[in-house]
Amino acid sequence: MIPWDDFRLVRAIAETGSLAGAAEQLAVNHSTVFRRLGTLEQQLGARLFERARAGYVPTPMGEEMVRLAEHMADEVLAVERRITGQDLRPSGELRVTTNDTLLVHMLTPIFASFRAAYPEIRLDVVISNQSLSLSKRDADVAIRASDRPGDTLVGRRMASIAWGIYGSAAQGIAGPLDPADLRRYDWIGFSDNLGAIKPAKWLRERVGEEKIIYRVNTVLGLAEAAATGMGLALLPCFIAAVTPGLVQLMGRQGELESGLWLLTHPDIKATARVRTFMEHAGREIGKLRGRIEGMEDQPATAG
Repeated sequence: MIPWDDFRLVRAIAETGSLAGAAEQLAVNHSTVFRRLGTLEQQLGARLFERARAGYVPTPMGEEMVRLAEHMADEVLAVERRITGQDLRPSGELRVTTNDTLLVHMLTPIFASFRAAYPEIRLDVVISNQSLSLSKRDADVAIRASDRPGDTLVGRRMASIAWGIYGSAAQGIAGPLDPADLRRYDWIGFSDNLGAIKPAKWLRERVGEEKIIYRVNTVLGLAEAAATGMGLALLPCFIAAVTPGLVQLMGRQGELESGLWLLTHPDIKATARVRTFMEHAGREIGKLRGRIEGMEDQPATAG
């Protein structure tokens, strides 16, 4: 019988395309991977990889082992989730994934109040602007801004994230802006990695690339840049509401709204620490719904 560690080895080489990459993924040294692969191929009497210029490419037998390894990994994770889901006491480690913007402008006080209420739960917050997999246990809970949160997850839509147009009060621009005047001003926009999001497309269509004089590769920092007077910015209303020096120049743009979701995997939703966190975070985010949906007053202007 082929040991599970050998299946993991083959999968790691296939995923990374190299022995060095597999060694890093498995936390072993390069020579160990080389030796184990050679021993396994000798035992099977067949090559599992072709050594190509682009890296290690699985042979048909190698591809079959990769498929089996992925299936076995899924089964192991399913068992882990079922065992974890039977926990009845709110303790242990809880991994929560979200993006940098939500963490800085909304979630840190919520995490702090949760820790104060449940000191036996250790929070591990994973910041990623890409969606981590809850099915593969990359995280236990996700707080996401999304229109498509994932069909395999459970949770609820907490609010609609509203966007509006803002500028520095020091610029003295009188709102509301006429849509026909948008191209008169300099704008702060998004770098290419965010080019597919709805606000980036809106700016290209309504403002034009030539008027975007400053770009950022994350929504984090847009509000601060706008508050300096560098240019106008399309911002989530909940960020603008807590950024001094900004004034709203055009209200909610309905076509830009996305959902704010609180999600977990169905196999672990009954776990004490997951259930407790979902209830706490849901309650605290609910208190901020007016700000998230652009219904609250803007902050006092600077100066």
